[in-house]
Amino acid sequence: MNHNLKTIKNTIYDKCGLQFSDFKTEAESLEYDACRFKLNGLNVISRSSKITPKKTGQFVTFWKRNEDGPIEPFHETDPIDFFVVNVQSEDKIGQFVFPKSILILKGVVSTNKKEGKRAIRVYPIWDIANNKQAERNQKWQLDYFYEIGEKIDFEKVKELYG
Repeated sequence: MNHNLKTIKNTIYDKCGLQFSDFKTEAESLEYDACRFKLNGLNVISRSSKITPKKTGQFVTFWKRNEDGPIEPFHETDPIDFFVVNVQSEDKIGQFVFPKSILILKGVVSTNKKEGKRAIRVYPIWDIANNKQAERNQKWQLDYFYEIGEKIDFEKVKELYG
């Protein structure tokens, strides 16, 4: 388990009474700390984002490999409840907790009618969105974000994983 997720488990999940189980790292996307686990029996896919030099926000991959070999976006029929993105910038750390339903609505997770995305850019609260698309994405994404610092909003965490 990577350092950020271990910190989140100890300082957030344990204190919120969330049962952490069935942890498995994913061989592919290790550079994004790709793993799966369960929280209170719900299926979670977790990734850590990366800061890129030329764009605001942080980049993260969300894909699976199909039986024939190529990668593809996750599908609404996949047994996933939450996509979690751990973000860090210097001394700031936070987590996005996206329910599968919002990612279907936003076109990230595939449906039978529309192909999803293999990666997204996330905008933590401390990032300044510098264009209209970034502003729009940050606006909806922050509904699913909490910062991990001196004052943690445990009620929001419980609500996000509720």
